This record gives sequence, structure tokens and C-alpha cells, in this order.
Amino acid sequence: MKPRVVVLASCLCFLFSVAIAARPAVAAVGIRVSNGRLVEANGTPLMLRGINHPFTWFAAQNQSFVAIKAAGANAIRVVLSSGRWQTPNGLADVTTVINLCKANRVICILENHDTTGFGEASDAVSLDAVVSFWLSVQSALTGQENYVILNIGNEPIGNNNAAQWTAATASAVTRLRNAGFQHTIMVDAPNWGQDWQFVMRDTATTVFAADPSGNLIFSIHMYGVFDTDAKVTSYIDSFTSRNLALCVCEFGPSDSTVHVDAILSATQAAAIGNLGWSWSGNTDPILDMVLGFNPAQRSSWGTRYITGANGLGATAREATIYGGASGDSVAPTTPGVPTTSGITSSSVTLTWAASADNVGVAGYDVFRATGATSSTFTTVGTSTTTTFTNTNLAASTPYRYQVRARDAAGNLSAFSAPVAATTSAGSGGNGACTATYSITDQWPGTPGGFGATVVVTNGTAASVSWTVTWTFANGQTITTLWNGQDTPSGATHAVQNMPYNGSLGPSQSASFGFNGTWSGTNSLPVLTCNRS
Repeated sequence: MKPRVVVLASCLCFLFSVAIAARPAVAAVGIRVSNGRLVEANGTPLMLRGINHPFTWFAAQNQSFVAIKAAGANAIRVVLSSGRWQTPNGLADVTTVINLCKANRVICILENHDTTGFGEASDAVSLDAVVSFWLSVQSALTGQENYVILNIGNEPIGNNNAAQWTAATASAVTRLRNAGFQHTIMVDAPNWGQDWQFVMRDTATTVFAADPSGNLIFSIHMYGVFDTDAKVTSYIDSFTSRNLALCVCEFGPSDSTVHVDAILSATQAAAIGNLGWSWSGNTDPILDMVLGFNPAQRSSWGTRYITGANGLGATAREATIYGGASGDSVAPTTPGVPTTSGITSSSVTLTWAASADNVGVAGYDVFRATGATSSTFTTVGTSTTTTFTNTNLAASTPYRYQVRARDAAGNLSAFSAPVAATTSAGSGGNGACTATYSITDQWPGTPGGFGATVVVTNGTAASVSWTVTWTFANGQTITTLWNGQDTPSGATHAVQNMPYNGSLGPSQSASFGFNGTWSGTNSLPVLTCNRS
């Protein structure tokens, strides 16, 4: 967790066609990444389900390991420090933590928190510096590859020069591999872990290529940036569609906009890891799962994560290295080609033949591509039966669908062959769109700076494009804009949709954001919204 969450609205929709080439034959030991999935040494899929624990600040609260396991976790992400916060954790502490994890039958994700916000937080240290920390405790880690994942540094770059993340992370991975570390390495995103500038997303293949073993997993932290279901699912899809392993290894209700339910359902559908922040001890107790480290005093957040839908109780499975249930590594058979029915101007119903599995099929993931020939599929929902209705579609629009099965162990079938469907024409009407402008952050200076978000909400009929126009009254300027295309003329700006966020169903919304400058007064402009 970072000391502050920078909430900048940003659409995470995208088009990707990059595939990951097969890795060279370099053996990985213990837990490893195989074909974009985290697996144990015996090949069993390992879906991390657990809780973050702030060990470095609360080293006396070791009963938390027992309590977190009792809550159902199969993993604990443990906060360590090499001296930024207080007396550094050393070889003895690392040994203690590993032994506590093993005694409580959980996978141990060890992270160094000193990198948090580097480049923006003045006391943060570089990834290169924390590699030296890992080298100093290497003797405690060697031989623990079945039990330990090495998370190099927490949220290693702030918002200043996030582009440095790529080279710094690749260099850190290279140093660790050259030193003989064979563990699965986990790398956190920049932008205080939230990657709102998409540096990790867009350069992940470069970092992946720095690891000759391919034993690398990426970690995204989902807080205020992930304020819609679409942002959650599209970001996850950007990795899984390229066979890049991903974990949502921090998330929590830091504010009311975080879509916790979407994070839990999307990570389950994608069969990837999630770990909630955090057990206890936060400055702001809204993120404490239990109060005062007392497991009998569970918060609403703790109750939601531990016992709610898609939470620990429903989805966590103990690792087989500890004798956990089943070493099932057999994937379900491929589902039948979907058939379509009940097509309207805004919905399509799909039905398909069931998959078979040696243990049992847990559910199906439904993927959609927009366009008659598009091959860019993203998740649109899940089903525990062999039927699914996709709603809020645009009228007179061609779509393609395919389905994938999954079992309780996280094994995934091959995709079904795709089926095409075109929605019918709408019933008429040309309801207007509306746009709302909000300032998300503002700071003084000469000139000062600010961040803003504009939310476009469609009217009563589907649309395929939108434009928002306004004129600044106080000399404000735009320096960087995302999820829209700006055509400026003096103080007037006309922002159009991007190719991926123009099609909106009735009452659906899209958003774009920007950073800008201001001086003296930063009043809100009057917006005009048009759509077609």
C-alpha cells in the first residue's frame, strides 16, 4: 500500500495482438510460471488467494500468520524493509517469516517496501538498492523455491518519470538471476502500483524477456484508478491474452469508487491471484480486515473479502506442497461452439455444449470481440451453466463470441470456436449525452497543476461516437490527455472518443482524463456533449 492513492480516471481498454514466444529451455525450480500461469513444481495451478501482512512494522504480531491461515488464505504477502522505515529486517527476520509461512501452510510472498513511490517520495530507494538487500539475505531464501515468491520491491516508482520502470525492473531481474536466484520473481507496477500510465502494461514483454527462465509474474495494485468493472477486466485481459502471468496482489476499499466485487470476480474468472490489503495496522482503518490484529474483530472489508462472493472461503485452495486438495492438473475439454438466440438491438443469448473434466467443471468464461472480423477478445462475463446473455450492446453492430471452461483447480480449457452475431436495429430516438467535469487533484506552483476527469453518459439510444466541447475561462491549459482525442482551438477544446470507447449502449458511460496547468483561478468549464 502506498501512503496516498492518486485517483486519475483512465480507461484501460486497448487493442493488443502481441504474443509471447516460447521461452528458452532454462529450468525453473519450485513454484514457476508456465504458459502464462503460476504453477507449483508438480504442475498444479497455483491461484494465490491471501492477505498482506505489515510484518516490518509489527514484528511482534506473529499470531497473525495463524489467523490469516485460519481465515482461509493460501498465501501471505509479507512486508519487509531494508531500513527506510526503522531498523532493517535481516537474515534472522527473513528466516523467521519463511518458517512462519511454512508452519502455517501458506505460500510466502516476500516484498521490500522501501521502494514505494521512488522518484516522488524523497526517502524511497531504488530497485537496484533493494536487489542488494535480497543478495544479503540470499542464504535464507536458497532452497525455499517451493514456498517463497520474491517480490522485488513494492510500488517501485511514483508518478514522476514512470517510464524509468522498464529499464530499472529489467536490470533488477537480471541481477537476481545472475546471482543465482531461481525463485518466481514478482514485479510491481509504477504509478504507486496502479500503472495508470500503462508503462508496465505496454512494456511487460521487455521485462519478461530479461528473465531467461521466464519465471516472472507481474503485480498490479488496484485502488482508486480501478473505478469501473471495465477498467478491471480490460487490464487483466491485457496480460492473460498475451500469456503473461499477473496477480492483483494489493487491493481494497481505499475509497467508495474501488470496484472490489469486480476485482474478485474478474480474478476468479481469469484464474489469477488476488491478495487483499491488509490484515491490520493501517493508519486508515478502512483497509484493516481485523481491528487491532484481533481476528474476532473483523471489519466489513474483512468480512467481504474472507466470506463474501468470490472471497477466500469460496476460492482459496491450499498449495499441494502442503498436502492441499488434489494435484489436479487436467484441464476441462473444449466447450462446444456457441449458438445464438434471442437477438435484440441490445442483447444476445449464447448457448453451448458442456465441457467435461476429470473432477468437475466450475464454470465458463465468455469472451467478446466487436466487429465482424475482430480477433481481439475480452472477458464480458462468467456462467456456471451453459448459457449466457450479453446485454447493453450497441444496435446494428456485429460481435463475435467464444467460451472457455475452468475447473476448481484453475485449469483452463482451450477456447471454443467463435460464433458471430449482429444486433438488430434500434427502435429510433436520439437521446442526448451528458458530460460531467471534475477536478481530481490540484497543486500550487507557477503555474500550478491539476488533474481532471470527464465522464460521458449516453442517453436513451445506443451511439457509436461522442464529442465533448468546452472553453476554459481562466487560461488553463492541457498538457497530457488520455482516452480521448483533443482538437484545441485557443481556450476551446473538443475531445472525441477513441476507437475503443465510442460505442455506448443506452445510459452507458465512458470517461477521459487529463493533466493541465492553471494560475490564479481554476473554475469548472461548461461542457457540451454531442453523440451519433
